[in-house]
Amino acid sequence: MKSINILLVEDNEGDIVLTTEAFEESKIANLMKVIRDGKGVIDFFESLDNKKSPPDLVLLDINLPKMSGHEVLLYIKNNEKYKHIPVIMLTTSSSEKDILQSYKSHVNCYITKPIDVSDFMKAVTQIENFWINIVSIPKR
Repeated sequence: MKSINILLVEDNEGDIVLTTEAFEESKIANLMKVIRDGKGVIDFFESLDNKKSPPDLVLLDINLPKMSGHEVLLYIKNNEKYKHIPVIMLTTSSSEKDILQSYKSHVNCYITKPIDVSDFMKAVTQIENFWINIVSIPKR
């Protein structure tokens, strides 16, 4: 069974529950770490050493406390050790400005969260199917 470490950066409790439930329903063994603010993500990456592996995939919200998702994305993509990690913006913002800024900062994918719960669950399942079953990502 394929296994992947996912970092979910999200401050909305409902979206955390829905996202983790959608991944738990799959047949893929996922280890998911949740961080609820942007500063916490930077602290997490800076605490990594040779004994701890970085995540294989980051699901990142834009609107976060303490530091925005855009700032977190820049930190990841400007860091030689982490810039290879795929980052997916998973956010409620459909603003063209946010989308453009994200791609200019080298986000790998931008997804606007569906409002409907069943559509949200389908979107997360499709993320999982594409990024875990189809795409090859660098090994840890």
